Amino acid sequence: MKKIMNILGAAVLVLTASSCQDWLDMPSESKADSSTVFSTLSRAEMAVMGAYSSLHTQELGYQLLMGTDECASTESNSKYNVANYDYTNTSGMLSKTYTEMYKAIEYSNVCIKNLPLMSVSESEQEKLNALLGESLAIRAYAYWNIVRFYGDVPYTDIPTSDLTTFSSSRVSRDTIYDHCISDLQRAIELLPWRSEGMVETPERFTKNAAYGILARVALYAAGYSLRWDLSTVPYNASTCRIAQRDDQTRIRELYQIAADACKAVITKGENSLLEDYDEIFRDLGNQRYNNETMFEFGWYGANSSDVRTGYTNGIPTSGTDNEVLGKGGSQMIAMPTFYFEYEEGDQRRDVSICNYGLRLSTGNNAYQMNTFAGMGVGKYRINWKNSRGTSDSRRDINWPLLRYSDVLLMYAEALNELNNGATSEAVDAVREVRMRAFRNDEAKVGDIPTGYEDFKNYIIQERKLELSNEGLRKSDLARWGILVDYLTAEKEKLVQLAKREGKYANVEVYRAYKLSAVPTLNDPTIALPYIPMTEEEVASILTDEELATLHVLNSGASGAVVKDFYEDADGNVYYTEQPGTTAVEYTILNMFSINTIKQKGNLSVEDVEGVSSNNPWITGTSGVYYGMKKNMVEILPFNTTNIIDVNPGLAEQQHPCY
Repeated sequence: MKKIMNILGAAVLVLTASSCQDWLDMPSESKADSSTVFSTLSRAEMAVMGAYSSLHTQELGYQLLMGTDECASTESNSKYNVANYDYTNTSGMLSKTYTEMYKAIEYSNVCIKNLPLMSVSESEQEKLNALLGESLAIRAYAYWNIVRFYGDVPYTDIPTSDLTTFSSSRVSRDTIYDHCISDLQRAIELLPWRSEGMVETPERFTKNAAYGILARVALYAAGYSLRWDLSTVPYNASTCRIAQRDDQTRIRELYQIAADACKAVITKGENSLLEDYDEIFRDLGNQRYNNETMFEFGWYGANSSDVRTGYTNGIPTSGTDNEVLGKGGSQMIAMPTFYFEYEEGDQRRDVSICNYGLRLSTGNNAYQMNTFAGMGVGKYRINWKNSRGTSDSRRDINWPLLRYSDVLLMYAEALNELNNGATSEAVDAVREVRMRAFRNDEAKVGDIPTGYEDFKNYIIQERKLELSNEGLRKSDLARWGILVDYLTAEKEKLVQLAKREGKYANVEVYRAYKLSAVPTLNDPTIALPYIPMTEEEVASILTDEELATLHVLNSGASGAVVKDFYEDADGNVYYTEQPGTTAVEYTILNMFSINTIKQKGNLSVEDVEGVSSNNPWITGTSGVYYGMKKNMVEILPFNTTNIIDVNPGLAEQQHPCY
């Protein structure tokens, strides 16, 4: 990795600058040696802080976030290709996460080498130990992020300045994962619990977060991935297979490590679930910290890493409000089928999937209800912030790297694997997550299965409902060994929804809503209330012309009709005027139309002249998931000009299916 490693060497921090400074502006090691950087604890701490800025990228919340059963791209470009598993013509698209993680690794390696060499007082030793623990945890987290997408990659645990060669071949992902686990176990010994107060925010590792990430890495290390024979170069595509590591004893050890790590956090009792699910994401948007978010990526200000949380992955918007909300840049929608995965009464649904978009215009902001094909990713909302943020694209919304609910679900998953079925502790962990979802209404939580396969499938579903669009789904599906088969079935469900067949047979086609508030900062609105309407109900109050307009799915000017409904003093709503009622303007929306701010066409797979056309995004050869190929797309190829070709050690070591 000659080119990359040389760049990394230039990024070693001699910290007379703040931790959020652009890494390219930082002095290189040639200008001051490590003895200067590590001369005091305060300077050493700044060096450790420098590694955090590379732990999240725009790709992880954008191209690599889309293309699951959670969300989809609305674009028509290389980002759309990546989101739909076409990695054959992506230029430099897929290199950012790779290179950023290696930056974090280089920072960590420098710190891991030099921190133990520092001479500090006895009173400072605890702080020094914690900084070393952070460095180890950062290195492990960065390698996990690379391996889960790229598989076997070059591995180094020493600073670039100490290397004698810059030629690095692939190293088995099993070996790398085992190194990560060792790093995290050592980090846990060194790090303080969050309650000890040595760090002020969950933007830095504590023992709590390190335990949680240890569990995550262990589950990935025990799980499935696309593998091929590394012993013969060039690689043979016929050796590609989706499998776990061969060592079954080690697999069981890894599940035990995951279970024990989660139990340590649960037993300690410092972390807990918030009562209101939306509060998690309101807090992330406003730099407020709570007991549920255990580790988050903090970015703030013009010189911070440009990850664009709340912009590319925010809710649908159009226009600009120059005085308050600015403009949005969302390039994705929630998968239309996702909304129907939630049971009625689950508070997570309307937080995760936003049923409104924002029409922005200075002094004239308004909501617009989204159609099923226009629902937004709802967790990173600009109108939930208390300020506009640094800029429209830099909204200063933190990213959730680890939440306590994830720890509970990982605990349940690990126990199921260890015991060939769900134990009472596993069921209790899932029930805790479900109880919060239904506001402690036991009757709505439902029965939780205990058989191995049924419980595993329950966890697969529950992780989607709880952790959607937090950057885990694509690689979770891969580690379960089901990515292509699962998403193939998801596409079939999308066709069923368009045809209103099967489980979607009784989905309401029309919703009527009124606008009674204006979007602004600190917006309390989670979802717009609505009245579901049947074909018979809309036909009874609309003219033939209005009904024809409502039926049209293809035109943005159609698919909706404004009509007066009538409300009484008690809030009852009538379609026709009644004594003691007042006329109120409602919009009747065809939920299968394109009358919405963002969408990828109508929700139809049929051609009906003047009404609808088959949507090629659903059925076409370049539509959703069009690039999926089993035993191929589960691992990303290296970008052949920006990564692999600059490292002679990787010659002929490209993903064999590319």
